[in-house]
Amino acid sequence: MSKAHRGTIKVCDCQVLAHYQFEGDQYILTIDSSEIANLTIPGQFVHLTVSDSISMRRPISVMSVDIENGTFDLLYKVVGEGTRKLSETKIGDILSVIGPIGNGFELTDKKLPLLIGGGVGMPPMIAIAQKIKDTDYDPFVILGSEVPFPFNPEKSNIGPECDEASHSMPLLEEWGVACRLTSLQAFEGVYSGYVTDLAKKYLDSLSKNELSKVEVYSCGPQSMLEAVAKLARDYNLPCQVSLEEYMACAVGGCAGCVVEVKTEDGLAMKRVCVDGPVFDARSIY
Repeated sequence: MSKAHRGTIKVCDCQVLAHYQFEGDQYILTIDSSEIANLTIPGQFVHLTVSDSISMRRPISVMSVDIENGTFDLLYKVVGEGTRKLSETKIGDILSVIGPIGNGFELTDKKLPLLIGGGVGMPPMIAIAQKIKDTDYDPFVILGSEVPFPFNPEKSNIGPECDEASHSMPLLEEWGVACRLTSLQAFEGVYSGYVTDLAKKYLDSLSKNELSKVEVYSCGPQSMLEAVAKLARDYNLPCQVSLEEYMACAVGGCAGCVVEVKTEDGLAMKRVCVDGPVFDARSIY
């Protein structure tokens, strides 16, 4: 994985420029910081204050950046008291933000990247898509959710034809990045099944030469990542995963987010915050 440098981590007081609410207690924050926007690579996250009354910060993956305007976007879901407090943030409020943190995804010479995101694991996939949308990469994005998506899905005019999956994320459609959606909730235009079910259909549609150009990138719940890692093994594809883990300090000091990783020297305990959050899937699963 690409290596982050401690010297790039900034502590910034950042103004909230926009705060959008979506169904399922999901929110998108737009935050002002040219430093963080310019330094962030896909897969990195920030650690931010959520309230004056809560001392512990919360880690949230960066979904997209606007270099020209010096802003970045965060997608989060209310899952506890901290994110509930964050949801009360108003435009103009100032948040203390540490970031960008961690080792992000390493883009390789595989020109047909398959990006698979589930739930609040969608943002790193959107970040990769933004990074490569104007290059010679030809990504295919699969996003899954069991609550309403934090955007209004729209019928897609790009990407592989699939009668069972016709809708996409509008932002990705605007970028010219092929995307399809999956869920078990019978949403209109959304594939009925798991992200790996649709990914298998996509991979089976590719020629042997096309398959040789695929690398899988993924972020989402543990069970989903395990299934994605198995899918990659079944098709003999390289795979990078971004792990979701509870964090306290998020800068490597407390070792509260360690996971067991396979290395050439045997098993080792690695910190998700600074040794990850991105790892080679084979070293984890």
